[in-house]
Amino acid sequence: MSITILQRSSQGMRSVKLNNGFLYTLGFLALALPISAAVSGYYYATTSDKTAKVEQTTIDTWEEEIQEQWSELELAKQSSQQQINALTARLAMLQAHVRRLDAAGERILTISGIDAAEFNFGSAPAIGGPEKSSEIPATSANELNTNFDKINLSLQSKEQQLKVLESLLMDKHMGVERYISGRPTTKGWLSSFYGERNDPFTGKPAWHAGIDFAGTEGDNVIATAAGVVTWVGKRSGYGLLIEINHGDGLVTRYGHNKEALVEKGAVVKKGQVLSKMGNSGRSTGAHVHYEVIKNGRPTNPTPYVNRKG
Repeated sequence: MSITILQRSSQGMRSVKLNNGFLYTLGFLALALPISAAVSGYYYATTSDKTAKVEQTTIDTWEEEIQEQWSELELAKQSSQQQINALTARLAMLQAHVRRLDAAGERILTISGIDAAEFNFGSAPAIGGPEKSSEIPATSANELNTNFDKINLSLQSKEQQLKVLESLLMDKHMGVERYISGRPTTKGWLSSFYGERNDPFTGKPAWHAGIDFAGTEGDNVIATAAGVVTWVGKRSGYGLLIEINHGDGLVTRYGHNKEALVEKGAVVKKGQVLSKMGNSGRSTGAHVHYEVIKNGRPTNPTPYVNRKG
């Protein structure tokens, strides 16, 4: 294969003929030069370490950015957890306040005599009614803490008010409870009156400072009014004696007991069982000797026994 090239000149037309060998050489050079240039460029970049330096710098930068992002994420998680812990502690404190309010409410119900079924502090109040769905705006942690503070102050105020109300009701209730009335025993009969009588041991006239209620040994002896137990123990003539101070200068005594069920210093309620009826001391049989002391002097217990509570 050969190629003839025609060239116009001043001498006329001239032809140049290219044979196969020249064409092969020309093609080889056309391919070899670009490949050689590419190989030389890559070799230069590799030997000079510029390509490696660029890649390593980029990787290092990415790693630093990723590490910074991880650090920021960890700090955000810690901050969120701290806020959750703080809010949880505040919520627990508010729940404790609510429980104290419930307990105070239940005590007030007991004292006031209100039907507990109408005010059940152990369950949530019944509520209802149609509602429209609405979007709740987002609330920040600072706003939540502020709201918790307001609720806490409100609960503390309510608790103080309930304590005052409880105290007033307790005073009123104790005033009623301290009202001495009724018999000192649930069973038995009146066996001896207050005043002069014949002494059961000597048969001679003697002064009896109380009244006696006979019964069966072991019968319950009860308090005729609320008060504080000021004496539990043996006393001459009384056997095992229990004495209760009711305030306002009033004291009641319960003598000849078999067994005491209260201790000195105890606060007792009206109708509470104090002891078991016995035959201790100067006694001829099982009974309770009952006295009412007013301003340090014995008084006739009969009007107190007969009056209604």
